[in-house]
Amino acid sequence: MGKILFFADVHGNMPAARALEKEIERIKPDDIWFLGDAVGKGPENAQAVDWVRTHSKHFVKGNWDDGICRDYTERRWPDSEFFCNQLGEERIKWLEGLPLEDEVLIGGWWFRLIHGRPVDRLYQAYDDWDELAMGFQSKVSDREYHGYICADSHMPYIRTCGLGYAINTGSVGNSLGLPRVHAVLIEGEIGSEEISPIRCEILSIPYDNQAAADAADKYPDFPHADAWKNEVLTGVYSR
Repeated sequence: MGKILFFADVHGNMPAARALEKEIERIKPDDIWFLGDAVGKGPENAQAVDWVRTHSKHFVKGNWDDGICRDYTERRWPDSEFFCNQLGEERIKWLEGLPLEDEVLIGGWWFRLIHGRPVDRLYQAYDDWDELAMGFQSKVSDREYHGYICADSHMPYIRTCGLGYAINTGSVGNSLGLPRVHAVLIEGEIGSEEISPIRCEILSIPYDNQAAADAADKYPDFPHADAWKNEVLTGVYSR
């Protein structure tokens, strides 16, 4: 049996990342997957990318990662200046090279791994079966998947929908609803084609929300600072 940790949506929130790091040290997973969006929304993007690169073994690109990379040279979006200047060319190139989807075999079941957007749609906890079923269709493979693990909605969930499991990691740094760190831990026979039990749980970890809000004040040019502070303190989105 092995344990795989899946997390996503750090969004430049280093107090939240450090809280997850402590949990990683306690759990000691055998493998760690990052499912996108290290950057955007939050104030400490370079640090977040470096942290993700250090603490993950596999990576998938998210919609904010993709959007900021695309805007690195064009700067069509007014907020790009802040994020691109923080990241610099080397980090941008690294994010740019990440795959949009991947897969993993656990206990005889193949799971498709995506962020959600930009390769697919935004999958929500309240979607109906037909909407969730779309996530089983890969854009790069004709494999028959038994489940998928995504992010993007910033709300964790585990759903069944006839074809298998639809799982969302929730967000590390910008959770909607409950302003805590969320991630998913799956335990099973990693890489085995034999059908065997799988254990799946949602991690909910407290962190120093006030420190995440205060971090915005370190960067005078950080856009939408008031919205960020409200979101990390309350879990209610301002924009």
